[in-house]
Amino acid sequence: MNKSMLVGAVLGAVGVTAGGAVATYSLVDRGPDYAEVLAVTPINETVKTPREVCKDVTVTRQRPVQDQHQIAGTAIGAIAGGLLGNQVGGGTGKKIATVAGAVGGGYAGNKIQEGMQQRDTYTTTETRCNTVTDTSEKLVGYDVKYQLGEKVGTVRMDRDPGNRIPVNKQGELVLVQQM
Repeated sequence: MNKSMLVGAVLGAVGVTAGGAVATYSLVDRGPDYAEVLAVTPINETVKTPREVCKDVTVTRQRPVQDQHQIAGTAIGAIAGGLLGNQVGGGTGKKIATVAGAVGGGYAGNKIQEGMQQRDTYTTTETRCNTVTDTSEKLVGYDVKYQLGEKVGTVRMDRDPGNRIPVNKQGELVLVQQM
């Protein structure tokens, strides 16, 4: 056999083998183009927002008292009681009835004025405010469980990926959406 024929046959065999290896590598050794999504769980965050609520309410108040010790009521009651007591009996009994009438009338006048002062009220409207907190849910992302080949993993994403996640040539998930 000729030397150049032998070299040519060897080079041809090497070329065919290399071409087959490259073709097989590009078809077989490439991983999957997508990871399969097994589950998607939305992640919510509770947002609390305080706000002030005001309303008008009717309030009953006692008027300011001019005579705190009810002196006017006591004096008028004592005079009236003394006059009534003076109408009863005669002699020493009349004096005792007058004094007793004045004391009783003074006490009664004091209590009557006290009751009148307590019932002397007025009604007004006041605005009263308090803080209430509104709560709401805000979607912050998704926990995605996926399978890539035999590997099962979990990743948090800002969107629902659907039923598959793209994989790059290095076999890593592509988590950023291409525009």
